[in-house]
Amino acid sequence: MTAQDELTGDDALAAEYVLGVLPEDERQAVAERIARDQGFARLVESWEGRLGPMGERYTETSPPAAVKAALDRRLFGADARSVPASFWQNLTVWRTIAAALATLLLLLAVPVLRSTLTPVAPQLVALLSAEGSPVSYVAVYEPKTGSIALSRVGAAQQGDRDFELWVISKGDPTVSMGVIPSGETTKVALSDALRRRMEQGATLAISDEPKGGSPTGKATGPVVAVGELKNI
Repeated sequence: MTAQDELTGDDALAAEYVLGVLPEDERQAVAERIARDQGFARLVESWEGRLGPMGERYTETSPPAAVKAALDRRLFGADARSVPASFWQNLTVWRTIAAALATLLLLLAVPVLRSTLTPVAPQLVALLSAEGSPVSYVAVYEPKTGSIALSRVGAAQQGDRDFELWVISKGDPTVSMGVIPSGETTKVALSDALRRRMEQGATLAISDEPKGGSPTGKATGPVVAVGELKNI
């Protein structure tokens, strides 16, 4: 997302209100403004019409408790530590996921709205996180460019360590997509073979590796974030 795509002023405020990402006190202030400012109320109504259909594409689902454990076994072998089932029932976890997805919808809103006259290819999105880990990323696979856009919403890499991105798909070996550059946002270009794997459905994982990435071609450090790509 470039600077010229960013929302500002009342547009940003109205969109954030509709997405429900404002703190309670700010949300109350916006609600009071809607009641007295007809122009701003129409702007909020406009954003509800624009963003509402996005939310209708999602259905409530409960992920299997063994998902993370299976991914650890795939990456590290039979000795990988499993995640307690209680993690997936933790309300804080789901609130964090909801907030990150709401932020992602806001970031995607302007490019989508600017393309109302041109069909937009579906995008695949994943929230990468793990129990007890401060690391969290939002990943968006863009079919048109054949790349993955990463937005860091959690802790950054340590000075002597690197995060490495991996793709996991059924029936195929786990493949590294390289070290994730430092910074809050970045893009990772993919080969034709990896593009096909993305489009067929895949899971992304991030491991904590020595500087420069894994020396073996396989994950050597712990998985600090993981998530499945979903169509939006």
